[in-house]
Amino acid sequence: MTAGRPGIPYTAGRPVSVWTSLHYFNIYRLIVASLFLLAVAFYPKTSGLGSQNLPLFVWTSLAYWLLAIFFYGALKRLRIGFNKLLTLQVSVDILAVTLMMYASGGEKSGLAVMLLVVLAGAGLVGQGRLTLFYAALTTVAVLLEQSARVLEFGADLADFVQTGILCTGFFATAITARLLARRVIANEELARQRGIDLANQLSVSERVIRDMQDGVMVVDSGEKVRQWNPQAEAMLGVRAPAQPDLASFSVTLAGQYRAFKGGSRERMASLRVPGSGALLRARFVHAGESGDVLIYIEDMGRIQQQAQQIKLAALGRLTANIAHEIRNPLSAISHAAELLREEKRTEGQDRLSRIINDNAQRLERLVRDVLELGRRDRASQEPIRLAGFLESFLDELAVHEQTDRAAFALSVEADAALLFDRTHLNQVLWNLLSNARRYCSGKPGAVRIEVRELPSSERVELHVIDDGAGVDEETRGKIFEPFFTTYGKGTGLGLYIARELCEANDAVLEWVGNAPGAHFRIIGRNQQWQENRNAGDSQD
Repeated sequence: MTAGRPGIPYTAGRPVSVWTSLHYFNIYRLIVASLFLLAVAFYPKTSGLGSQNLPLFVWTSLAYWLLAIFFYGALKRLRIGFNKLLTLQVSVDILAVTLMMYASGGEKSGLAVMLLVVLAGAGLVGQGRLTLFYAALTTVAVLLEQSARVLEFGADLADFVQTGILCTGFFATAITARLLARRVIANEELARQRGIDLANQLSVSERVIRDMQDGVMVVDSGEKVRQWNPQAEAMLGVRAPAQPDLASFSVTLAGQYRAFKGGSRERMASLRVPGSGALLRARFVHAGESGDVLIYIEDMGRIQQQAQQIKLAALGRLTANIAHEIRNPLSAISHAAELLREEKRTEGQDRLSRIINDNAQRLERLVRDVLELGRRDRASQEPIRLAGFLESFLDELAVHEQTDRAAFALSVEADAALLFDRTHLNQVLWNLLSNARRYCSGKPGAVRIEVRELPSSERVELHVIDDGAGVDEETRGKIFEPFFTTYGKGTGLGLYIARELCEANDAVLEWVGNAPGAHFRIIGRNQQWQENRNAGDSQD
């Protein structure tokens, strides 16, 4: 329910402003009735009020005053409709003023003006409803008052003309009040609709600002931050107070803001966060005539990463095209090397032939990896039961790599499932486990494959851990870079392609640094959790 002034009711279909207007109308009635009583109490002869029937005027004024107090005090307690309540009050006004007019000499007393005020007020308070009815009721009352005066005191023809003009004024006032009330209603509705539109626009703007990846701040001319999003706090590494100034976020940023407001042409500035050392870029934009300034805060590391991704994507397309062109002469070289091996040759020729064959195979693997990278967007995800899949995969890997199957220890629940492209998962695991086998001790259980389902989570984790020497500090930041390798016969694309394939399947491949050896983790979607949620939705 909409809140209004204390003591003012609110009913469906009537806004608070209407009841507030009626409240002020009651105050006006109480003041007028009080003035009438004071006038006859202190100036009974000089005021001209009650000149023809003072007792009637006094009793009418007293009754009018009591009713005004009643209407004022009982407004919040009356349980009748707005139109009925207004009609009751206007009827009392018309009756009281008409009786006081009769007691004071009719229209010549000047009290008829009070009826015009009552009609104008009723038309505005009632928003134009029943206004003509009130004018007709007033006209009947004045005509009855004039007729009573004629019967008792007699009257000239001019008095009837004055009464007719006065009644015409009643209707003119009522029509004018009705038109004004209609215009007021239209303006109120327009203001209300614009208020709703503004509130909706502010809500949308707040949501857009809150969900932006960049930090956004709105700063006024006094360096008070009027609005900001969580990303701004996270990037600057602060927790803002309730009503912060810009310096509470960053002293450096506040100085750059002052330089911008001072007329600097530089709309962009760089700053480094003291705690994390992150490099940020601040962009200043005027927000209009209010003097507010929008500050966009961008993470330069993320921008550089995006630029690197775009560059690598273009490089990947170029490399894929080159790889297609390399395959034809590479096939011819490999075929020629095979022919040389079949001929009678010396030991030196065998060695040269073997070098040609080894390098041709290496180039073939490089071309195959590049072409696989170009197919990363063609992921066809399916639910994979990891227990059976990993058992078969490890058997195949042990045979292919000519290693003991016991070197691989598998820990997985029977119903664990992962949403992944089967071919992509096979390639990712082949790369991770081949590397793990190469650098592990070779003892039973030297390479551990663990599947962990997070409770009440839509994610499942697949860990590959070996007991090798691990990854040194210098290498950790480069292991996912393309063409980086510490293995002489490697292409340097294995881990890079594995991570790209994981991203194509809404998964993450990352290095975990809490194990003695190398520890890689794949975080993907939990198919079992998805099925349980769908089952719960169908039951609902």
